[in-house]
Formats: sequence, structure tokens, C-alpha cells
Amino acid sequence: MAREYPERPLVGVGGVVFDGGRVLLVKRGSQPSYGKWSIPGGLVELGETVADACVREVYEETGLIVKVKRLIDVVDYIDYDEEGEVRFHYVIVDFLVEPVGGVLRAGTDALDARFVRLDDLGRYELTGTARRLFIKLGWMKG
Repeated sequence: MAREYPERPLVGVGGVVFDGGRVLLVKRGSQPSYGKWSIPGGLVELGETVADACVREVYEETGLIVKVKRLIDVVDYIDYDEEGEVRFHYVIVDFLVEPVGGVLRAGTDALDARFVRLDDLGRYELTGTARRLFIKLGWMKG
């Protein structure tokens, strides 16, 4: 199924990797939100649980092996084009995850991956969904 102008919503996952007062951000290398910073994540594959998809996506984008701790949020991302047609529509399941191995590096569709101090989040051009998530977690002001 096409990601752009899909026939129905796509299910995505995100992993909030929190470690020592820092959170892991990736710079998006594809649309939507190319070049903006967000948490690592991607689409659920057929036959895959959302938790397994989260572990896989975090590894593919960052090289880190993670363990899912708990569900944080479920959000809708709907983007309309100039004509009012739905260009992107994702239902995103975000998890808090714990790093348990691997080596940090940007991979697959991430342009960069780095741990960022919570106090420095405002210095990054974040996606709207990442900003809302960090506000909900109390890591940023609204």
C-alpha cells in the first residue's frame, strides 16, 4: 500500500529511548517531515506485533537494541494537501523503550541519530508529533 495518498490509515510505531536524562532523536530522511527530528519508528509489517515492530524499527534506524517497557501514547497523524485530500494518514503507537545493546549510528531512512539532553530539545526542529509527545511527557513546555 502506498504511504502517500493511502487507501486507509497505516499503523506506525515509535520508540522513546530515554537514557540518563537524554532522549534519542533521529533526523528523518523521508517524507513526511523530511529533515525534521523525531523519535525512531516506522510502519508495522504484516504479521508483526506493534511491540516487535518498535524494536525492529529502533534497531534499523539507530543500531540500538531495545526492550519495550510500556505504552506511552497512540496518536493520529493526518496531513492534507492543498486540495484537501489526505496525503498521509498514520495511527502511531509510541512506546517507552530501554536500550540493552547495539551501537548508535544512523541507519535506513535516518539522516542522523543522537542522544539529546531534555533541556536542549527546544533547539531542534521537531516533528509536530514528537513535540506533542515531549510536551505530554513534561519534557517541553507547550
